[in-house]
Amino acid sequence: MLSLRVVVSVGFDYVVKFHRYGSTYMYQISVDTGGTFTDVVVATSDGRVLMSKALTTNERAFDAIAEALADISDSIGVSTSELIRDSSQLNYGTTRSTNLVVTRNTARTALLTTKGFPDVLLLREGGKPDPFKKMDYGQPYVPRYLTFEVDERMTSTGAVHRPLDEDSVLEALDQCARAEVEAIAVSLLWSVANPAHERRVAELIESRLPGVPWTLSHEVNPSVREYRRASSAVIDASLKPSMSQFFVDLDEDLREAGFLGSLLISTAYGGGWDANRISQQPIYSIGSGPSMAPVAAIHEAELETERSLEESTLLVTDMGGTTFDLSLVQGGRVAQTSETWLRGKWVGDITGTRSVDIESIGAGGGSIVWIDAGGLLKVGPQSAGSAPGPACYGRGGTQPTITDAALILGYLDSSNFVSGRLELRTDLAEDAFRPIADALGRTVEEAAYGAMLISVDNIVTAIREKTVTNGIDLREVTLVAGGGASGLNVGHIARSLGLTNVLVPKTAGAMSAYGALHSPAKSEFETVAFSSTREKGFSIDSRIVSNLLADSGTFFEGLHPATQKAADQTTEFYAMARYPMQAWELMIELGSESAASELTASAIEEIFHREHERVFGVREEDSAIEILALGARAISAKPKGDGSRRFPAGDERGDDSRRSKMAYFAEEGWLDVPVYLPQDVTTQSGVDGPAIVLEPTTTIVVYPGQSLRCSDSSNYQLTL
Repeated sequence: MLSLRVVVSVGFDYVVKFHRYGSTYMYQISVDTGGTFTDVVVATSDGRVLMSKALTTNERAFDAIAEALADISDSIGVSTSELIRDSSQLNYGTTRSTNLVVTRNTARTALLTTKGFPDVLLLREGGKPDPFKKMDYGQPYVPRYLTFEVDERMTSTGAVHRPLDEDSVLEALDQCARAEVEAIAVSLLWSVANPAHERRVAELIESRLPGVPWTLSHEVNPSVREYRRASSAVIDASLKPSMSQFFVDLDEDLREAGFLGSLLISTAYGGGWDANRISQQPIYSIGSGPSMAPVAAIHEAELETERSLEESTLLVTDMGGTTFDLSLVQGGRVAQTSETWLRGKWVGDITGTRSVDIESIGAGGGSIVWIDAGGLLKVGPQSAGSAPGPACYGRGGTQPTITDAALILGYLDSSNFVSGRLELRTDLAEDAFRPIADALGRTVEEAAYGAMLISVDNIVTAIREKTVTNGIDLREVTLVAGGGASGLNVGHIARSLGLTNVLVPKTAGAMSAYGALHSPAKSEFETVAFSSTREKGFSIDSRIVSNLLADSGTFFEGLHPATQKAADQTTEFYAMARYPMQAWELMIELGSESAASELTASAIEEIFHREHERVFGVREEDSAIEILALGARAISAKPKGDGSRRFPAGDERGDDSRRSKMAYFAEEGWLDVPVYLPQDVTTQSGVDGPAIVLEPTTTIVVYPGQSLRCSDSSNYQLTL
């Protein structure tokens, strides 16, 4: 069960804030810090939505946030300090923790494990991406020389088989001190059945190595599988020093700027935690930014169709500066997984925790274009990031990227790039692409267009693996294209996949940040509890349900008053279940406390049969169901509004003064292409390609043979 132990205080002074509790706040802010750009969205109390971008500042996240807020405050007509002071809540998502793990730039971490099990991280779970190739599985997340065995043993029933030898723990901690360890993970066998030994080890760490952060596996990931539990523990512990300080710095910078509201950090499974809680378990901040994109997609899709989302499948894409992220919404539910691998499935490291099921590939705007040893053109996965960034930024970058390609082809314009604060230099982009073009024997624009197509091919391959191989008919899917770079190639993607329903939200340029604006405060609590529906007198354990309900109540009580105000608080229960002898389990929803307590064995079996059939296409009617764990999902969400919103009018040049520019398309070559502003698309009831539409935070390329129209909700619908 998740612990509420406080590892670090991030400066929440409720006494100071109470003088604003109950007052009328004017704004709500949401932020997504990516590898290249920081996206900021501000919603006002009168329904306006304003967006801006800034290049990510790695040393101090607030610097980029402040730059984007300054741009937005100018549009509103207030000072930046007034905007920050009068904001009730700031929702924050980041890819920082993901990048730290992938690059192994985390703290020096030790693992304390049960004697006889030092290789749990080395052996992993088995499996090969390709059965016919010899694979390099790499080193375990924590090397053997920092893995220490503790003499103890619990049984699967929670009985003490061998008492904890505290001398073995103290000896291991002394070795940690000599090795200058910065964090410690503790993962003992069957601690989920009885955590007493892990808790005692934590006490010994506190007394022997005060100030060294630690993670207990049964708290961060109460799973029966020792590899996943150990992997979660070491990843979480390794992130604590840097991520705790990161959130401390962010909170301090916000408070110094006058922020008095609630700081809510997005989590991997699509909700929000306060900064104190996420600092205790920073593993849940992995993928926190991308997890918000499907939340935004659901909101936008509900505005666009009268058809229930229960009957729809949304293919959600988010193309930023570094990666292309892909997720699914089926039956109104965001697809989730416990199979999040970093640095590659089987060969990398699994988080082991539940998260939004996101597929990420190196196909962002900053992805580097290169030639391999065989002379073939490649794109990614390496990225130029924000420093130095693509060559066209003029910040020292020399390697060609997709952004450089789009500028060469005439698609991008400095006027709307980072609100016009960054001049894009075509000459530098061409210089970067010239060696590529020479190696291919092509012109610079042909090389740039080829790079765009290869990037699209990588994306299309990932989409097909995510959908077609899982039995999803793309003809029945609605593509929701988000991300600042999405508009550059969504037309290519749609054409390659044969999609007929394509939605480009008005908020596409900052879709993850916009999703955070609508995400609730949410947490999950889980307890291992094995049972079978064929047991005599089977029922849901009321004691466990009561404990989970108490955990939910503690979570609600810990929320900032600004988050609690006018929020609907609900607790829903679920079970992790399987057919007997199955290797993996499925999550089934049990409903509220009263509904869960009334479920009979046959009712639970029917719930599982339906879910198994939905996921795998088969059901075993006569089979019993084994429950491995019970969980509760605590949600504190504001009631949904009427969906009304207003966006800034922007440039008022109108249709009469629209301009054109030269842009390159493979079949047609260079064309004089009209450039439209958002209001032009609205007043003309749509535009036909080839055309370019300049949104404040993104650019939409309408390719020849395609058309774009604006809906009543200000979103764009692309038609092939």
